[in-house]
Formats: sequence, structure tokens, C-alpha cells
Amino acid sequence: MILAAGRGERMRPLTDHLPKPLVEVRGKPLIVHHIEKLVAVGVERIVINVSYRAEDIRNALGDGGRFGCELKYSYEPEPLESGGGVATAAAFFNQPNLILVSADIFSEIDYAQFLDYRPSKIGESDWSSDAHFFLVPRSEDRPGGEFALGRDGRCHEGEPRQTLANVGLLRTALIADWPQNQRFALLPHYRDWVARGRVTGQLHTGLWCNVTTPGDVDTLNRL
Repeated sequence: MILAAGRGERMRPLTDHLPKPLVEVRGKPLIVHHIEKLVAVGVERIVINVSYRAEDIRNALGDGGRFGCELKYSYEPEPLESGGGVATAAAFFNQPNLILVSADIFSEIDYAQFLDYRPSKIGESDWSSDAHFFLVPRSEDRPGGEFALGRDGRCHEGEPRQTLANVGLLRTALIADWPQNQRFALLPHYRDWVARGRVTGQLHTGLWCNVTTPGDVDTLNRL
């Protein structure tokens, strides 16, 4: 699933007439980078939650045929935040695990690394993980610092804290009882899973950017 329902206020004026996921970075819309990377590792169905200028996104991407996948759209009259967006889209989920990506990031994270946590493995390891997250080093331009990463590969609430990269894998069964069409965030649920020792993670030290302003777009295009 690609989270794509945000308004992108800080991206104005680019988003005055264009939804943020369609802002171009390095020659193609942000969301297309994610679609192509997911398809490249074997993903056949991608769910996209949409709200602001939803039809612009659907018209631009279509049914996914040109990318080699099936695209499904979960419509939100008003953005439901990350948790509400995932819960409301749950009717489209047909696999035990879900790769979850935010449309407004640009990174060199290799989604093929999720194959080590495919449904045949996740939950059968000694950790019995409920989720696996990518983290990036915390810095002045990367606020957050949600979790630390232990030597055993588990996320915890200690130090040094790293920033969630907004790319992760989680069990769809965990979402089944979440309320639909309600606005709420994912992070409190993540903290609960982490507190119970059921989240693994890995640190990504390559290129990663949370694209929030026109300046971020300019910087990425110059690099």
C-alpha cells in the first residue's frame, strides 16, 4: 500500500493544482518511483489511498496496466491520517503481510530486502515479528527519532533513536479490528508493537528524503 492522501500544504505552490504524489522528482512523479520499485520485486497489487485531487492521481496512474500491476484506490472524503487510511483500505488486502510506503519519500531503499520477511518466513522466526521497519539516522533535517535499533535486530524505545523511514512490512491480521473511516495515526500502534518486542528493523544509511517542500524537490533534482 502507498499512502497518498495528504494535502501537501508545505509543498505549495506546487500542490495548489497538483496532488503531492504527482510532483516530479528526477523525471517522474514521486509515486511512480514507488510503484516501479514494488513491481520490480514481484508485487502484483498495490492499494493507494487518495483524498486531495484524488481523480488526478487515478487519471495519471490508471489501473496499473502500464506498470505491470493492478492498482486499487481507497477513497477518503477527508484525509484519515496514516492509521485511518490503512484501516479503511483493509478490504483490499488479500495477503498475510503488507508492504507499506509513504508516497512523499524518495529513497534508495531496496524493496527486495523485504523478501527475507515474506509471508513464508515472518512469524516463523524466533522473534515472531509483527512488523519490520526501515529506519534512517536521525539528524537536524530528519526530525523524529521514534525508535532505537538493538543489536538483536529489534526496535525498542531506548537510545540512540533513529527516524522511521516510512517504509515497512506489517501483518494484515493486526489491522483487521481497526476502525474504518476514522482519523487516527499509525505511530501509537507501532509503539505498542515495539513495547511488546514484536518489531524488527534495519538501518538504511543511503539516500533518503522526506519530500515536504519545493526546496526538497530542487535539492533532489540537483544531486
